[in-house]
Parts: sequence; structure tokens; C-alpha cells
Amino acid sequence: MYHIPDVNDMNKDTFSLCEKIVSPSYIRQGCQARRGHEQLIRQFLEQRKCPEDGWEESTIELFLSELAMMDSNNFLGNCGVGEREGRVTSSLVARRHYRFIHGIGRSGDIAAVQPKAAGSSLLNKLTNSLVLDVIKISGARSVASCFVVPMATGMSLTLCFLTLRLLRPNARYIIWPRIDQKSCFKAMITAGFEPVVVENVLVGDELRTDLDEVEKKILILGPQNILCVHSTTSCFAPRTPDRIEELAELCAKYDLPHIVNNAYGLQSSKCMHLIQHDHRRRRISHNKHFCPTNFWHLDTSFSNSFHVFPKGHQVGRVDAFVQSLDKNFLVPVGGAIIAGFDESFIQRISEMYPGRASASPSLDVLITLLTLGASGYKKLMAERKEMYSVLFDELKILASAHGERLLHTPHNPISLAMSLESLHEGCNSAVGELGSMLFTRQVSGARAVPLGKKQTINGHTFHGFMSHYDSYPCPYLNAASAMGISRQDVTLFIKRLDKCLKILKKRVEMDGNTSQPSVPSQDEEAAQGM
Repeated sequence: MYHIPDVNDMNKDTFSLCEKIVSPSYIRQGCQARRGHEQLIRQFLEQRKCPEDGWEESTIELFLSELAMMDSNNFLGNCGVGEREGRVTSSLVARRHYRFIHGIGRSGDIAAVQPKAAGSSLLNKLTNSLVLDVIKISGARSVASCFVVPMATGMSLTLCFLTLRLLRPNARYIIWPRIDQKSCFKAMITAGFEPVVVENVLVGDELRTDLDEVEKKILILGPQNILCVHSTTSCFAPRTPDRIEELAELCAKYDLPHIVNNAYGLQSSKCMHLIQHDHRRRRISHNKHFCPTNFWHLDTSFSNSFHVFPKGHQVGRVDAFVQSLDKNFLVPVGGAIIAGFDESFIQRISEMYPGRASASPSLDVLITLLTLGASGYKKLMAERKEMYSVLFDELKILASAHGERLLHTPHNPISLAMSLESLHEGCNSAVGELGSMLFTRQVSGARAVPLGKKQTINGHTFHGFMSHYDSYPCPYLNAASAMGISRQDVTLFIKRLDKCLKILKKRVEMDGNTSQPSVPSQDEEAAQGM
């Protein structure tokens, strides 16, 4: 029988040979150092969870090198005669990808193991395990499965909708509480469905989910004709996260799938708790549409009513939630995570992905999380939350100094907004110019939202576009405390915003006009992320 040599035996032989060249005591010291790296790698392979403390770069590079050597393109003496043999012309490109060339998955399943690429397959599965652990750390403790997909959030949502089409072939509509962001709207169109836009309701300064209107749409269209409810957690103030718990209950009541756009919600424990909606028990009246058997366990030990114990302690129904890699893990754009509480459904989504996929997003996330460790990621989350308080206080002071106010949006844990009524009263174009001025002064991400903007997307016209509402009472400016923000970012933003407001107000006072046209400039559109 063929004997597979033990790696440690080979290391011992190698070190023994080294002892004949350099002092054995020095070699043993080097051997112990190597074992320290190997021990960290061994623990990670055993536990498949995010290590509590981050690794040194040398450990990560050793780990990646060991994995890459398992791929056929890195075999010594490999003879490839197929059309896909991991050949790369540029050594710079090869090094950039740590010589992982084959990608992940196979033609029929993005999660499948590749015979030619054991190392890349390991990388894929280990990254998914790491990310699953971090999702639980962030607040969705009952999540059952997830996978990294090399597409941004919009296309990943499309993949979810296309998977649901197989389960609900007669469905035509997607019910969507309005959020003025193009990609999530186009995701539904691209999948071949008709979005049914549910306008938000204004409660004080906040824009909240109109639950009555959602249920009315369900009854008018008929549950059998609806693919799913498509809700949102992370959003620009004054819009707040959708009322996920109540929407989940409606979806359970009418046996409707529920897909959540959680684009940058993973970094917020509040957003994650909305998805988890971890209540111990909720008494729910019997309904013929209720209790799809693949999502619920029933306790019928009570005579007068029954209690529903959803898998993962959920109240209601959430089939999948999608989040961006770049926003939540500080990696380059190009990947997302699709996660859910039912492992079989998440597997069906992964099987829907056609062909192999790039390993780059998985590699970036693996390196990042091994560098941070669980403690490092928790620290980033805590710092983001702290900076939210700092931004809140500073923006409130600045708004008051300019005769404006910080809008009251306590249900939004990431984004803030301050009114711009004085600019609007002085000149219609001043609000739009503010966004452009900030962008040219290297303030990115702030959104100056004027009144009355119209936008048509795939034949649907949104009034008051960017404000998530047809006629919001005032123009405003957005700013977000997102993952990776620093105190210096907040300080510079407040300083530059103050300067821009003073310049614009001075212009308005002098001639009642600005030097810029009322239509958005290219700089302004770039600043708004259009």
C-alpha cells in the first residue's frame, strides 16, 4: 500500500539536515518558531472559526503558500493539456493572487470542490466558515449557512431572486418598500420581475415602513403571484431600516419568501438583531397561509392555541440576507455574502451560480479576517459605534450654528442627516452645489439631497429621488459613520462642511444666487454615488 509521508516527518528530516550545516541549537530555535506558525494554522483548520487574535503577515503568507501548492498549476512537473490549466503569463499577476489561479467552484456549483485545485477549494470553504462565524459575532447568532459570491450586492440579490423563481414559477411581483438606490431596484428588473414600490410613511423626521400598505399589496396581488418581499436594513437617513420583524411575520403569515438587502448592515449590531429578531416565543393565531413546513417547528402541547418555534429562534420568515464585502470587511469592491437560516435554501442559491468564480473576494476576506482576528473585528465595530456618537454631537453643534437642525432619526444606527432649509430658501441650486463643493474638497460619501428631484429607472419614475419619499419636508445633507471611519475623518468633514456652508450663505446673501446651475454637476453625481 502506498504510504503518504507525514509533513512533520519531512520537516524533521529537513531540520536534521540543517543541523549538519548550522549549530543544532540555532536550528531547534528556528524549528520552534516554525511550529508556532503551524500551531495557529492547525487550530484554525480544527475550529474553522475566526481566531480571537489576528495573525502576523508571515503566518498568513505561510498558510496561503501551503494552500496554493495544492493546486495543480503549482505542481512541480505538472503537464496540462486541457483548456483551463491555470496558466498565467505575468508573474506579477500570479503573485497578486498568491498563485491561486483556478478560482472556486465548478461549472454546476460555486461551492463544489475542484479536483485540480484542492488548495483553492480549501480556501473557499474556510473563508465561508470564517464569514459565518463573524456573522454570528455581529448578532445573527442563528444563521445556518453563508457563502461568498464574487459579485456586488445588486447582482447577488438578483441571484437570490432567480433561485426563488424555481420555487415559485408563477410569481411575477416583488414587494419592495422604497429606498432610493439604483442597484437594488435594478436587481429585481434584471431578474425579470416587476417591483411593486411601497412608499414609506413619515413619522416625525423618520421615514418608516408602511406595513399596512405592504399587507394591502399582498392581498390585492395575491400571495401566489408574489415572488418575495424585498426589504432593506442599512440606508441613508432620514430613512430608517425596514421593520424587519413585522415584515417577517407578514411573510410567514402569507407564506411568502423574504429577502433582506443588508448591504452594510453587518457592521451594525442593531441591523443584525433586526434580522435575527431573537424572541423566545410569540403566540400567533392559526392561518391557512401560515407555517411552511420547511421553515417551522410546532409545539402543539397547548390546548387553546399553538406556539411557533422557528428554526434559529426566529419570529417570522427571513429566507436570505445579502451584504457587501467592501463595506463590511474593508476589502476591494467585487464581492458579497449571501446568508440565511435555512442551509438547504442557501445551498440552492449557490448551485444557481453558473460556472466557476473568481477566488479574489474570498482570498481578500480570508486575509483580512485572519489579520484582524475576532477581537480586531469587534474593535472595528466598537470604534464605528463610538464615531457615530462623535459625528452625531459634532453635526448637531454645526447645524445649530448655521440655523439648521440635526434630523431626529434614532432608528438609523449608521447614517445621520442635517436640514439645509436656509440654503433652499436662498437659492434652489445651493443645495445641489453643496454636494459638489464637498466632493471637490475631498469629502466623499456625503449626500446633499435637494427637494423635487425626479429620476426614472427602467420606466419607473421616482419623485423626490434620493430622499426615499415623494415630498420630504426639507432638503438635507447625509453623513454616515461606517466601518473604518476615524476621528480625523469626522473632524475634517465638519471643518470643510462649515467652510462650504459659510461660502454658500455669503453668496446667497450677496446676490440671491449661486454661480452654479441647478442641474447636478458630474462632481455632484459622483459625490452622491449615482
